[in-house]
Amino acid sequence: MNKKIAFITGASAGIGEATAILLAKNGYNLILNGRRANRIKDLQDRLQNEFQTQSHAAIFDIRLKEDVKKAIDEIPDAFKAIDVLVNNAGLASGLSTIDKGSLDDWETMIDTNIKGLLFVSRQVIPGMTERKSGHIVNISSIAGKEVYANGNVYCATKFAVDALNKSMRIELSSYPIRVTGIYPGAVETEFSIVRFHGDEEKAKAIYQGFDSLLAADIADAIYYAVSRPLHVNINEMIVMPTAQPVPGIIHRK
Repeated sequence: MNKKIAFITGASAGIGEATAILLAKNGYNLILNGRRANRIKDLQDRLQNEFQTQSHAAIFDIRLKEDVKKAIDEIPDAFKAIDVLVNNAGLASGLSTIDKGSLDDWETMIDTNIKGLLFVSRQVIPGMTERKSGHIVNISSIAGKEVYANGNVYCATKFAVDALNKSMRIELSSYPIRVTGIYPGAVETEFSIVRFHGDEEKAKAIYQGFDSLLAADIADAIYYAVSRPLHVNINEMIVMPTAQPVPGIIHRK
């Protein structure tokens, strides 16, 4: 019996890496996307050693549409029949009021969170429609459901992912291709380090005094969605730390 194939963007760290490990543990072969080739190679070695997972490294920046097309066109035949696409790559850049926002930060978030997701999806979906099967998991954020102060453009990009998630589900349901949106609250990954442009102390303070979500918690949610029987689609899943009832409130110890 052939193993299922999952394509994970942003697999070099955080939620993407945790998802790769859990899917490998459960018998998937993987296409692992990231920009840091050394991190992807280390992950490939680990998955091969621990789970005998076959994987393909797809090293490209999802913001660059020509690179996306070239890399996906060059996926080996053994990996082309993609069963699951996890659109995980995304980021926040900066945290400021809209009147003081950085145009570079805005472009980085729009290019990654919206356009990058679209570029990858546009290349993968035709194969799914041709095979009349597949499952797309789009990683949004609680910021795609509720706006918080200084989140403005980041929230806007994640609201866009919410809209795309719903659009994909409507437009692809007749094939039938399943589409799931995952909306995490505070997850301790490299997310805040990226948001604060490498300021690790500032990033660390975000997660102090409460038990945040871990990358493995979101990987678990993703696996739950993709492991349901084919007649079941998990449309959306909002996953929050117990200490965070809404985006603007965290109960710290």
